[in-house]
Amino acid sequence: MSALICGSLAFDSIMVFQDHFKNHILPEKIHILNVSFLVPEMRREYGGCAGNIAYNLKLLGGDPLIMATCGDDFAPYATRLDGLDIARTHIRSVPGSFTAQAFITTDLSDNQITAFHPGAMNQSHLNQVTDATGVTLGIISPDGRDGMLQHAEQFHAAQIPFIFDPGQGMPMFNGEELAHFVELADYVTLNDYEAELLQTRTGKSLDELAGQVRALIVTRGEQGSSIHADGGVIEIPCARPAAVVDPTGCGDAYRAGLLYGIEKGMDWATTGRLASLMGALKIAQQGAQNHQHSHDEISDLFRMQFGYAMS
Repeated sequence: MSALICGSLAFDSIMVFQDHFKNHILPEKIHILNVSFLVPEMRREYGGCAGNIAYNLKLLGGDPLIMATCGDDFAPYATRLDGLDIARTHIRSVPGSFTAQAFITTDLSDNQITAFHPGAMNQSHLNQVTDATGVTLGIISPDGRDGMLQHAEQFHAAQIPFIFDPGQGMPMFNGEELAHFVELADYVTLNDYEAELLQTRTGKSLDELAGQVRALIVTRGEQGSSIHADGGVIEIPCARPAAVVDPTGCGDAYRAGLLYGIEKGMDWATTGRLASLMGALKIAQQGAQNHQHSHDEISDLFRMQFGYAMS
């Protein structure tokens, strides 16, 4: 069984400014802002929602298929995916473009200034869900606007169940479009802020939205998560992390746990706890794809955290 993961692939360049932005930005001069920050610390991470979800699903022993678009600079990422044994069959190169990338500058107070270049991601509509074979489950995570709209229609037409995961892409859509995504999807996953935004834009309550899908999942960070399914709500506790280092990519790790649990036919209580554990494993490491655990290690950690076997 393969899970088709539609979303972005990106490079994240993270720079650390060894001071505080407030010491160099004058509020009364904000209308003529012209500043430069010396950033002696810099690292480049592999990211993008599709890449992060696929990485975590592979750790679990799943079979992720990434459907995404990349630019002329993709070679290092391609080599990494090959080393991870993650197929690149449905990653389309868009000549003359850059792979999506974020440039993030963080100061000593953890304030951030981010510039995001979507690059090839804006051409995600060039990919077709029907090009992939052997797919039993899908997810639509943040990607190019047209691609997200078209891939939802294609999953539905092909009768392939899928998760709608709007994430940071939610502001691109109006209430009618978001409501249509929910109508097409089998599952919806959101953080608590996105859940509020979805209700505001669609004019529907969480209960109404949950009644349209098999399950609606809302994450609340360290407060755990809630799974609205089968007419009830299952409260999922937050797994205990070994350390709290970097939240980047935790939501994607959680979604990989959802995909794996759904694929394996796990009950919602177990699926949610596995998803929570994947987020906890990720937060203990810097970067979205640097935590390394085998399936057996994850199984052992699940038993230690929750007192029973995950499968």
